[in-house]
Amino acid sequence: MDTQVKKVVAESPAGCFCLLPRHIDYATALVACILSYLSAADEEKFLAVESGILVKQGDKILICAHKAISGSLGKLKPEIEKISAIADTKEKKTRSAVARLEADFIRRFVEFGKHG
Repeated sequence: MDTQVKKVVAESPAGCFCLLPRHIDYATALVACILSYLSAADEEKFLAVESGILVKQGDKILICAHKAISGSLGKLKPEIEKISAIADTKEKKTRSAVARLEADFIRRFVEFGKHG
């Protein structure tokens, strides 16, 4: 989507932020959030964003997202809740896998010490 905007509001891992036309160049990761922007016609629009990257350079803002759905604010709230729930599940699985790797490493290290 290519559109003229006056303002963008989104959320990074550090929290919410707002970009206006004269903002300094900026790059950040995006977390699952509802991104809003003010169109050139002064209409507020909304996107549910799964995660991604936002880069502002000069007068351009580029957003690369895994998944983005446009719609009314009321319609997007359940979408972002689903996206967040999926992300939580993936994070739990990742933590579990890391814990298993750590436990295996410690077990092997102890065995190495016994035989070394």
